[in-house]
Amino acid sequence: MAITFNEDSVAGEAFGVGVQRQGLLTAERVAETRILLDRLDFGARSVVPVEVGPRSLAWFQMLGGSATLTDAAGDPAGIELADSHVAFLPPGFRGTLASASGAQVLFAEVPGAADLDAKLASAPPPLRVIDWKREPVLDSEHDARKRIYLVTPKLFGTTAIKGEMIIYPPGTSAANHHHEGAEHFMYLLKGHGIAHANEEPFPVRAGDVVWFADHERHFFISDGDEDMVFVEFFAPGAYRTVWAPGASVCTWISTGRDIGGQSPVREIRSHSSADRESQADV
Repeated sequence: MAITFNEDSVAGEAFGVGVQRQGLLTAERVAETRILLDRLDFGARSVVPVEVGPRSLAWFQMLGGSATLTDAAGDPAGIELADSHVAFLPPGFRGTLASASGAQVLFAEVPGAADLDAKLASAPPPLRVIDWKREPVLDSEHDARKRIYLVTPKLFGTTAIKGEMIIYPPGTSAANHHHEGAEHFMYLLKGHGIAHANEEPFPVRAGDVVWFADHERHFFISDGDEDMVFVEFFAPGAYRTVWAPGASVCTWISTGRDIGGQSPVREIRSHSSADRESQADV
């Protein structure tokens, strides 16, 4: 059965200077997980060290506020981040993350990433930051959902992980399915709904973490009066999606626009979620 809990139930601890850390996905809470997940709440004039092991990788998503990411081996001025940025941190990264006025950050690490992507240790990709609001939006062919890719081989140069944002307008549901070859978790950014795991329903709301094991059947229904939005991440990033008998295989249609309705920074062709490998433009 899926493991689910809300971040409100997780106690925080002091971390760095002026930061509270909540350990969301941990080995103690989810024994099988390859992914470690924290929520970091930065106060004013706060800073934490960021260190990624030589066989690991990490990424983080800004949830609110602003921050500066400094690479110890790169630009000493740092990279300015707003609430729409996602950062990929390669193996061996050393630096700091600081906020002058406060920020909220979802921070994840895959300690054994080199075991999931044989090229990662010998040819690690560089530090990369994207603005998800400028990425292309894809529409579901069979329902009203929208998808925005956040972590892909095209964006971050590794198949160890894959991530995306899914938007469910009110009343939207998806077909029952499961994944083979990867675990994954979801973090609900907004709204609420009903999740099903192996046909057992349970409620979900903003701030929930839902972790699914490999082969666990699942689907979601948005039952509120606002969009239900979540981010989901897979490890490894190459896996197979299997749809329940009679279910429509999800196909994602290119819209040629970003979430603001403008031309995106790149293009993605239409494709099916049945494909095991990511398309070259994803």
